Amino acid sequence: MEYLSTFEVITATLFQFWPTWLALVVLLALSYAFQHNLGLYGRLFDNRVGIVGLSIVAFWIFTAIFADFIAPFDPLAQIVVMKNKLPGAIEPETGQAFLFGGDKLARDVFSRMVYGSQIVLIIAPAATSFALMVGISLGLPAGYYGGKTDTVLSFLANLVLAFPVILLFYLLVTPGITETPIPYAMAGLFFIFPIVFFVTLFYTRYKKRPDKLWLQLAITLSLGGWIYAGLVFDADPLGIISIDPNELNIFVAVVFATSPAVFRIVRGLVMDIKTRDYIAAAQTRGETPWYIMLWEILPNARGPLIVDACLRIGYTTILLGTLGYFGLGMAPESPDWGTAIKEGSRLLRLYVHPAIFPAAALMSFVLGLNLLADSLREESMKD
Repeated sequence: MEYLSTFEVITATLFQFWPTWLALVVLLALSYAFQHNLGLYGRLFDNRVGIVGLSIVAFWIFTAIFADFIAPFDPLAQIVVMKNKLPGAIEPETGQAFLFGGDKLARDVFSRMVYGSQIVLIIAPAATSFALMVGISLGLPAGYYGGKTDTVLSFLANLVLAFPVILLFYLLVTPGITETPIPYAMAGLFFIFPIVFFVTLFYTRYKKRPDKLWLQLAITLSLGGWIYAGLVFDADPLGIISIDPNELNIFVAVVFATSPAVFRIVRGLVMDIKTRDYIAAAQTRGETPWYIMLWEILPNARGPLIVDACLRIGYTTILLGTLGYFGLGMAPESPDWGTAIKEGSRLLRLYVHPAIFPAAALMSFVLGLNLLADSLREESMKD
């Protein structure tokens, strides 16, 4: 069997990512040109670490978007003669190269790594967003009201945090739990938080302007109800919003395990910010508590929350990889990075390439998020 040289493999790999490079250049060029109008995001371009972190994260985002153009093979396709072939092996019939070699089931490692980015970049940010919604919705009243409200909510949060995270994930995604209605009941509870949050947000802002209020509420309830029906009941009439049962279990587990940490951060920020003079001024004007929480306190807590969101997406990515490694993530044939690492590690002494490339992808994405979070922290502290 013929093989490409190392230089040819590197060159072909870089060329294969041409849609990603093009999109990345356009993004960075436009962002740099208009950085002074982009607030906190624009200030990242004054920080070299921020540019590197943003570039790495954007690289994988665009790779996930253009996966169909980048990957030369179907991630599930098996070509028997390519089983465990080394990087650069050329498939005899078509003449196409397995740039990163073949795995033990004769699938293209490069294509699986590329398609694996789609799974990671959908579940990790989306689950983190829902966890933020839950944590913010409960952390605001706990920090603002204090007293019994704070005591009860803090006790529930500490109860969840008392469990080791990996053990908690293991329990939530085991077949004994996933085959029961528990994940769907938890999804029904957690997924209602964003709807309630945005309804309350718009109501407190526009309650004296019913023309805008009803429009905002109609859009929120329609869009929220549509997504809720698709995710929780798999009943999207348009067939656009749906989620695989395995993905739903992982999604719910991430939200359940990470929401208490977000709650504690929000609670601490609220307890600090509510003592500021502009909060006292809002109270003197007669603003309602929820208006103050959502429109006075929350905007002034956005810096730490944005930083925490970046770190939490990276942490969630690692958890997804860990679950996949232990066989508790996606289906066994899934190309997600954790499952790919697990499958590749079984023959690690003989063949390194099936595990090393998805591991490098996972590491680079998390590194990019950490660098981005560090830069955002530095820039937000200047506000």
